[in-house]
Amino acid sequence: PCIVGWAHTPFGKLDAPDVEALIDQVAGTAIADAGIEPEQIDGVFVGLFNNGFSRQDFPSSLAMQGIGALRFKPATRYENACASGSAAIHGARDFLAAGRGRFALVLGAEKMTATSGPQVGDNLLGASYRREEGDIPAGFAGVFGRIAERYFQRYGDQADALAAIAAKNHKNGVDNPYAQMRKDLGYEFCRTVSERNPYVAPPLKRTDCSLVSDGAAALILTDGDTAAGMGKAVRFRAAATRFDGAARAWDQAFTEAGVTLQDLSFAEVHDCFTIAELLAYEAMGLAAPGQGARAVLDGTTAPDGRLPVNRSGGLKAKGHPVGATGVSMHALAAMQLTGQAGDMQLPRADVAGVFNMGGAGV
Repeated sequence: PCIVGWAHTPFGKLDAPDVEALIDQVAGTAIADAGIEPEQIDGVFVGLFNNGFSRQDFPSSLAMQGIGALRFKPATRYENACASGSAAIHGARDFLAAGRGRFALVLGAEKMTATSGPQVGDNLLGASYRREEGDIPAGFAGVFGRIAERYFQRYGDQADALAAIAAKNHKNGVDNPYAQMRKDLGYEFCRTVSERNPYVAPPLKRTDCSLVSDGAAALILTDGDTAAGMGKAVRFRAAATRFDGAARAWDQAFTEAGVTLQDLSFAEVHDCFTIAELLAYEAMGLAAPGQGARAVLDGTTAPDGRLPVNRSGGLKAKGHPVGATGVSMHALAAMQLTGQAGDMQLPRADVAGVFNMGGAGV
């Protein structure tokens, strides 16, 4: 299957009152971007985490509220924590591969900013294993704070590298018109504990944490033969869905795609916390275990480096409306691959790697 159309709202604290309004902003736009009519959509696939962010559940029904032609089309909701959007993409790919339809509409959305801070933390803890992690201070940040703490104990203090990742992604986010925080904070601010950048879950500071966001993104997928006659198409080389480790997922994706790490032009990876991006470097094979810091400190993952990572600003600067994140990552990768990324555009964009995860790297 191929991506042949997309749409993306800005991420941040948005005026849209609810998930339905967010979905309405991208569904019709993505269909129009693909150059097709709503009647041609054969299935709808919706990524939404929710878990208390919205009183309205059953989101698979919401797209038809704004687009009447989608009524009576099969529609399914996918929830897979922070990978809910990517799970919806996998569902659409399977639908098309099975020959059940010709065009699939994939939607990802989340409305988070209307929820109080403590409730946000508790909602997100639903993506952890509450039996063991439900009482960790600082919620989900605390889960990754423990991961970072254990990494530091084994490999040494990597605070410099985490600050470099945060600074890189904030600088990248300046060029992303969809990003929630379009401000270059600089390395020193990200490295220094201060009143404006306190510890959230030591050793993680505020600048090590992704943002609470509203937003939505949408994709139109179709089969390869249909895509060949359309205005633009981005082909999936492989899609790994094994959840027993990020490294196994990367290995499976490389094998199925028939490519190696050296073939990638760039990557969009899941940086819900800076330590997650550091570990992603090691999972994809960019650095050996315990050596992930080198990839950011030597400029390898910078926009002009050997493998630019998170040119969009990542979740760190772009924002992280949970259900929309996976769809957004694919949409922004598609923009790069078709030369439509504007100020974010990389000079070489032939093959992309997208790594979106749910939970704490399971």
